[in-house]
Amino acid sequence: MNRCTAMLLSASILALAGCGVLQGGLQNVPLPGGADTGTAPYHVTAEFSDVLELVPQSLVKVNDVSVGAVRTIRLAPDTWRAIVTMEVNRSVALPANAVARVRTTSLLGEKFVELAAPAGEPSRGRLADGAVIPLARTSRATDVEEVLGALSLLLNGGGVDQIRTIATELNAALSGHEPQLRALLADLNTLVSGLDARKAEINRALDALNRLSATLAQQRGQIATALDGLPPGLQVLADQRTQLTGTLQALDRLSVVATDTINRSHDDLVADLRLLRPTLAQLAAAGADLPNALELIATYPFTDGAAREAFQGDYSNLYVRADLNLGTVLDNLSSSGQPLMGVPPPLGQLLAPGRPPLGPLLEGLSGVVPPPPSASGGPVGDSAADPGGMSALLAPLLRPVLPGAPA
Repeated sequence: MNRCTAMLLSASILALAGCGVLQGGLQNVPLPGGADTGTAPYHVTAEFSDVLELVPQSLVKVNDVSVGAVRTIRLAPDTWRAIVTMEVNRSVALPANAVARVRTTSLLGEKFVELAAPAGEPSRGRLADGAVIPLARTSRATDVEEVLGALSLLLNGGGVDQIRTIATELNAALSGHEPQLRALLADLNTLVSGLDARKAEINRALDALNRLSATLAQQRGQIATALDGLPPGLQVLADQRTQLTGTLQALDRLSVVATDTINRSHDDLVADLRLLRPTLAQLAAAGADLPNALELIATYPFTDGAAREAFQGDYSNLYVRADLNLGTVLDNLSSSGQPLMGVPPPLGQLLAPGRPPLGPLLEGLSGVVPPPPSASGGPVGDSAADPGGMSALLAPLLRPVLPGAPA
């Protein structure tokens, strides 16, 4: 009786234990072996877009060494991402910007989570208890099932027939056009080589285009205003289309007439320009003398300087100096080349146009000019040798320059 009671009690205990295992799930039953997380592991949470067949109790590895285990996997209700919580041995040091990746132990092996330092940036800090690895630093490896599924899709009518059709059509199109194809490939190689040699210029052009786009983006308001004002202007041009067309036609007729006129007068115009060349050459040789002379002629008898400096008020004082030195006067008269009116013939011949300067000739004038009137007191103009009185007038002036003249 006691044996039967013990057997019934043992069966009841086993049944209750089995119900508890079924209710809690086999995934909560701790597996034998696994990674050693130590007595005080730290917890890390990672966000994955897809964890494949990763299950709780899966391994967590660093450099293919088991350092922890996956404890929970849950789905975020707002983002539909997989939230994986892991326990890691406290002796394992990882940077704060560590990355996580779901991998497979072998071709058909189990899944595990790999923790590692980032490859493209330097490590920073240390991964602490309760740290979260965001989605940007998590990834997963390509699964074998995905590769086999894509291959099955390709082989089961997904693309093999199309590839065969494409190859057949290419052979039919290129058959007999091998030289043209080789020339095309050679030209393409030249084009690519030229583009490669001008990478710097292309980059500068793209940078300039980028700056232009930025400038246009900053002036978007002005551009919008210009575009808004463009339709009225175009409407005005459309309304005046007849007038503009008539203007262009008239301009076309004018150009025909002008061309014909220029062609007909070409020789005469060239001849006139050649005749004008000496005059222009002399004007160029005159230099600054011509403008200075024009200033004097335009403001005669006062120069620009006199008009600018002298007329400070409503009047101006004019100071004139008359040089009546006979030698200078006669020298100027003889050099002018003009005939002398009222001069006695002997002296007029000596002072005729084209004669040498007066200086050497004055030495022979002592016998030409008659002596002054006698002491009897007769008038100077009554002299028989000088009926016009010109010699009597010049005698006193010539005394300083004529040798032998009476004092």
